[in-house]
Amino acid sequence: MSKQPNILFIMTDQQRSDTIRALGNRAIRTPVLDSLVQNGTTFSNCYTPSPVCVAARSATITGLPPHLNGCTANNESPLHRQSIMQVLGEAGYQTHGIGKMHFNPQVDAMWGFETRDISEEGARLRGRRNDFHDYLNENGYGHVLEPQGMRSEMYYIPQPSQLPAEHHHSTWVADRAIEFLQGRHRETPDGSASAGSVGGQCLRDPRRPFFLWASFIKPHPPFESPVPWNKLYRAADMPPPQRPAGFEQLLSYWNHYQNRYKYRDKGYDEMLARTMKAMYYACISFIDFNLGRILEALGQDIDNTLILYTSDHGEMLGDYGSFGKRTMLNPAVKIPLLVREPNRANPGREIDTPVSLLDVFPTFAAAAGLDIAKPSPDGANLLDIEAAAREREYAYSQVGEGNIGLYMIASRDLKYIYSAADNKEWLFDLRIDPQETKNWAGNSRYDGQLRELRGRLIGRFERGGYDMAVQDGAWREYEPPVFPDPDGDDGLLFQDAPHLPELLRALGPYYEP
Repeated sequence: MSKQPNILFIMTDQQRSDTIRALGNRAIRTPVLDSLVQNGTTFSNCYTPSPVCVAARSATITGLPPHLNGCTANNESPLHRQSIMQVLGEAGYQTHGIGKMHFNPQVDAMWGFETRDISEEGARLRGRRNDFHDYLNENGYGHVLEPQGMRSEMYYIPQPSQLPAEHHHSTWVADRAIEFLQGRHRETPDGSASAGSVGGQCLRDPRRPFFLWASFIKPHPPFESPVPWNKLYRAADMPPPQRPAGFEQLLSYWNHYQNRYKYRDKGYDEMLARTMKAMYYACISFIDFNLGRILEALGQDIDNTLILYTSDHGEMLGDYGSFGKRTMLNPAVKIPLLVREPNRANPGREIDTPVSLLDVFPTFAAAAGLDIAKPSPDGANLLDIEAAAREREYAYSQVGEGNIGLYMIASRDLKYIYSAADNKEWLFDLRIDPQETKNWAGNSRYDGQLRELRGRLIGRFERGGYDMAVQDGAWREYEPPVFPDPDGDDGLLFQDAPHLPELLRALGPYYEP
């Protein structure tokens, strides 16, 4: 057994914190995640450092918050920054990545990985390496242009998968992880041995500890699962979205902007929203099933493996009349975080200390026995927090900057949000209103708490020299962004395969560009 533990990092995409049965959601079935809850530690107040894919992942990998690493949205990944994979690789770990990493725009960057099985979400793009697409080609599914579901107008329309369960992306991630853990060659359709990105060598080096990051694309929309998983839940059994009285006053610019470009701003259909939830839950249960396959493949190695399960951010799923992420309301900004230590003596604990994905880097570094400086004072070893060796009062989050910057600070009891686009503040009292239905900003009873949290958040940006958000000890003021015409159809998002027009031209007189 290696003195350094193996590290298994499981990440989903867009999974809310309230989607695990053992943590109180009786409408979903997650037996494998339930077992992690029972045999590990749950951090029940985990916030993403940014409720959007690239920024959240960049912060996780570098241990630096968005305002310091330069990635505040789905813009360029800070590949020049030191990654946790580089740190672990230099410490002797064999580092392998599977699935969605969202290194933007260099999707095939290694960033410290020795090897990768590469796949990203969305339609097929010519000239971009995608090992999952190659796999589909080899298995007779080269005609499927959008293997994770149809986007654009169909982005939030529940849909069955175009792939059978054995070839679905969630299965593919688990299959590649199992191959790595078992050190097996991959068989190609012509019978030759292959190991994908490692040039025909066995994936696992048993002489070294491993860092394996298995990253699922789901439950990111479109909400699609293969048969029979797509019928696991029924809309009629799903509770409707949370739409508290006056919820419109709790929305920021980003909520409205997202609803527009995701085709969800033209009215409310409760049964459609409940159908979305059913299909969203199906995606999570299918991941849960495949996670079980990965953990089974660990075998006896589980006694020397640190397992951390989380997501990059959540999903509004119709709550507050909103869809997507890019908001500091709990459905989007709070995420699951489960940790199973090797040979854990006291499992099943729940820790309500505010934590963040910024804690992943220092946790993995500490597990590897490395005595190195933390990338950011915002991060800490989660195992120290669990052992009460370190106190943590606040977690932070940010998406966008300049005139569309949205910022948050949260404690166990309170959450403060500021939106530059709206020039507006929100204060939620989580002690009496954990569902975040009332804004206490402007209520004189909360003036002291509002000033304290505002000051702490502004001070954090001042210490970082981040003048995109603050100026002279206050929020920097901007002209509000221009919003698309609410009565028109401008601002809608199209994410089709670039070569779709070539295919449509084959329809002859039916296609008119």
